[in-house]
Amino acid sequence: MTPLRLDPATARRFMRRALLLDTPAPDVGSALAHHGYIQIDPINVCGRMHDLILRNRVAGYAEGDLMRHLHGNLSAKSPLERGAPPGRGVVLPAAQRTAFEHHIPSTGILVAFTPNAWPHLLSEMRHRTRRTGAWSGRLTPKQKQLAPVLLAEIAARGPLSSEDFENTGRARSVWGAATAAKATLQKLFFHGELLIARRGEGNRRYYDLPDRVLPAKTLRRPEPSAPETARWDALLKLRQRRLTTLKRTELPHVADLVQPVTVEGCPPLFCLKADLPLLETCHSGRSEESSPAPLLLAPLDPLIYDRRVTSSLWQFDYTWEVYTPPAKRRRGYYALPVLAGTEIVGHVDPKADRPARRLRVMRRSLKRGHSVTDAVRTLGRWLGLR
Repeated sequence: MTPLRLDPATARRFMRRALLLDTPAPDVGSALAHHGYIQIDPINVCGRMHDLILRNRVAGYAEGDLMRHLHGNLSAKSPLERGAPPGRGVVLPAAQRTAFEHHIPSTGILVAFTPNAWPHLLSEMRHRTRRTGAWSGRLTPKQKQLAPVLLAEIAARGPLSSEDFENTGRARSVWGAATAAKATLQKLFFHGELLIARRGEGNRRYYDLPDRVLPAKTLRRPEPSAPETARWDALLKLRQRRLTTLKRTELPHVADLVQPVTVEGCPPLFCLKADLPLLETCHSGRSEESSPAPLLLAPLDPLIYDRRVTSSLWQFDYTWEVYTPPAKRRRGYYALPVLAGTEIVGHVDPKADRPARRLRVMRRSLKRGHSVTDAVRTLGRWLGLR
């Protein structure tokens, strides 16, 4: 197919609109269906990653709405939860679930999926039970002894966290897992024998059996063939980013669904044919709407997730520096890129001081003529801070 030639401004405008930054979705479910998944991250500096992604994409989005969409209204102050048996809490019934937490196949990336993703995860879950790996691989001999005990307790008592199991010993060489119970529960989750039923205080995971988390009709879906899952995986990438590169191994699986796009200075790009009507509204030279207010993007926002595209199309070389040694950071621990119209004009590094109820700006850098004051104030109000 002949590539469609776009100038950079049109391509950028298309990404804004296709990624719901100009016209937010009416609710979390609609945004999730549009993007295919939303990445989840527990770090909370100025809001968690998934909340920062969705606050720009869902009308009236409040902090924590994704977790409420996934698991129900789980406020620890609710009368239902105060009266629930220990460890059980309040969870959304399986029949009412329209999304769940799991990892993108072949990665350690935790996301919120819609139920149609479930059968495409089965092959990877099975393969993990045979691989080595302290985090997600096969169970160790000690974990094989412990697993039936954990599963039996959860079957009898309902959703439990690793904190509900005492005296299971320590786990070694497991990042983020301090006890044998936590490491084993995490592997059982990777293997599909448990799912996250709810989140507790401090974002703690409470696990339950799959048939008590997902609807029976979802669990009964047949496992797709390898080519079908490869097509789903490539399509997921396109839905998530809307204008993206594709690997040689990915393109054949979605060739009938994509339009090649050429932008000067950029690698070969592709968009969904289904998005072409939207693209037609983005061509340069058409009357422009008033300039949108600057937006603070999440560090792993879909618009900037592909560093190669972000650098070539947006002329913005961005790295999330949360795991970068402090002395080597260019922008800050949790710097948020600033999107102004069809430009990324800099960054701001905010930090929520919850005890003082203030949002503090640790560092900022902007192109001349741009201001981020209103955007920071908006973020502060959204967090309930000054």
